[in-house]
Amino acid sequence: MSVRGLLLAAGAGRRMGGPKALLRDAAGVPFLDRAVGTLFDGGCDAVTVVLGAAASDSRAVLSEAGWADDPAVRVVVAEDWDEGMGASLRAGLRSLAPADADAVLVTLVDLPDVGADVVRRVVGTVRGPTTLTRATYEGKPGHPVLIGRDHWAGVAASARGDSGARTYLASVPPDQLLSCECSDLATGRDLDSPADLR
Repeated sequence: MSVRGLLLAAGAGRRMGGPKALLRDAAGVPFLDRAVGTLFDGGCDAVTVVLGAAASDSRAVLSEAGWADDPAVRVVVAEDWDEGMGASLRAGLRSLAPADADAVLVTLVDLPDVGADVVRRVVGTVRGPTTLTRATYEGKPGHPVLIGRDHWAGVAASARGDSGARTYLASVPPDQLLSCECSDLATGRDLDSPADLR
């Protein structure tokens, strides 16, 4: 089974004071670089990065990290990125061809403690193009989300505002959506403001 990573990194990060894709951790490693590496280390065969706000600066970060020359990394720009996460998700999913993967693992650029071990656990649930798996943290839904190819069109059609795939996932029968508990590996928290960096 092939799984492609889909990294949503298009937001302006208004509450953060700038795009989260341009943030660096305490060691100076760009969040964008770390997130792409995490997807590969967790078992993704290829990665699509969706950019939007400050796309040229984000491309420079990818280039600096060496990802721009990697044939397994594709960059897509969501022109309507300011609509919210849904626009990034739509752009990413619509850029994929059926031959790209059996499933896509969707994650966000601002999840500092979601590492390769979480990605590996969620990727390990893939069973083909009908797969739907959501990471949970103490029972609460989070990222990453694994979406089989059969669901790409439906998720893209329902993705609006900042809801991402939430609307689509709520519409499927409960027995079709697998929860993958990951709280023993991470908190799954995202970063919203400068205070979160501390």
